Amino acid sequence: MSGMWTYIIRRLLLAIPTLLGVTIVVFGIMRVAPGDVAVLILGGDSGLVGTPEQLEALREKLGLNRPLYVQYFEWLWGICTLNFGESYFYNAEMTQLLARKLPLSAQVGIMGLVFGSVLGVIGGVIAALKQDTWADYIIRIVSIAGISVPTFWSGMMLILIMVRNFGWIPDPGYVPIWEDPIANLTQLIWPALIIGLGFLMGVPLRMMRATMLEVMREDYIRTARSKGLKENVIIVRHAMRNAMIPVITLIGIFIPLTVTGLVVTEQVFGLPGIGRMMVDAIGQRDYPVVQLVVTLTGFSVVLANLGVDLIYGWLDPRIRF
Repeated sequence: MSGMWTYIIRRLLLAIPTLLGVTIVVFGIMRVAPGDVAVLILGGDSGLVGTPEQLEALREKLGLNRPLYVQYFEWLWGICTLNFGESYFYNAEMTQLLARKLPLSAQVGIMGLVFGSVLGVIGGVIAALKQDTWADYIIRIVSIAGISVPTFWSGMMLILIMVRNFGWIPDPGYVPIWEDPIANLTQLIWPALIIGLGFLMGVPLRMMRATMLEVMREDYIRTARSKGLKENVIIVRHAMRNAMIPVITLIGIFIPLTVTGLVVTEQVFGLPGIGRMMVDAIGQRDYPVVQLVVTLTGFSVVLANLGVDLIYGWLDPRIRF
């Protein structure tokens, strides 16, 4: 057990340079992007620009006239002390914005990841067991369609079908699940399915099919059959357990794609979540919002990779740490 904890601590320490690199990249990209934040704030939608004195006073207030390295280390210290700053355009603390928007995006992302992973694993197993049958061909066509079709197009087609046939229009608001679970799931299940049926289902499905076909030809599978084990036991306890190792890797890698899917689907379905806020913040050069969201995404990827490595040890005792 101590060895496992040592490994976890070592991996978390090794993640620090990665997270520092993420912060440096996102900070630098936002600063070299064209456009002046002070001009955007004072001008707004009117297109008017304030006086040089007003612009300089605003830059002084926001700290934009200080050296870049000073701005970076102040922001980094704020991240370490959980002082995320204040949004330039939302006129609210970042903690308040996250408290309002993160639950929606987290729920849609987790639901989409679960849908895609479960459907991908089950579809891959069925396609492998029914190799070269009509079920195999249909599942493979669906997986290729999920990989090829952009989420914004599939989302708009879903809305069009639902509006024409059922009169359903997506609600642009958000009902928390603890207030009305039925209304919440009715609202969020469709964008979650759109995310899950994309890359989150297609690529793991094809990988699961390929690894299952390989595993089912192994000697230990024939040995298990010769001992008289039931086919269901062989598939679930022996074949799937080994075949899922590379699939778990793919699911961990696709967590950033979940964030990308949120950016698109929240725009299509009009959901006031992190992805939509991110798009608006990029156009408005809202540095605190963009920097924090990208940093949190990088942190989630690091934790996901750590979780994948730990699941490896549970699936295959030969690679326990």
